[in-house]
Amino acid sequence: QVQLVESGGGLVQAGGSLRLSCAASGRTFSSYTMGWFRQAPGKEYEFVAAMHWSSGNTVYADSVKGRFTISGDYAKNTVYLQMNSLKPEDTAVYYCAGAEGYYGIAIGKYEYWGQGTQVTVSS
Repeated sequence: QVQLVESGGGLVQAGGSLRLSCAASGRTFSSYTMGWFRQAPGKEYEFVAAMHWSSGNTVYADSVKGRFTISGDYAKNTVYLQMNSLKPEDTAVYYCAGAEGYYGIAIGKYEYWGQGTQVTVSS
């Protein structure tokens, strides 16, 4: 049973930083892509960033490129999303997700999801 548990959300002022963590368990994740998605109130889910666990390849949404960084600690089975220069429009619930045998941004390919963590950026 794959489990993904996010942490690290909170309230921050515009221009500030947060680091989200996603602790994964239940599998060997070498063939997985781990992604971060977000959902703002009244909006659809939006891709944020993804990383292929074994190759280290990463992809970002244009809206966060240069500000957010996805990384992984293989020993801890944990994926991080470092978010810098946060803007009010980054306010959303952030979800960690896992996809086996897939690398990309298509939300439908991600089989496993965490419970989400709230990020609120005040202006």
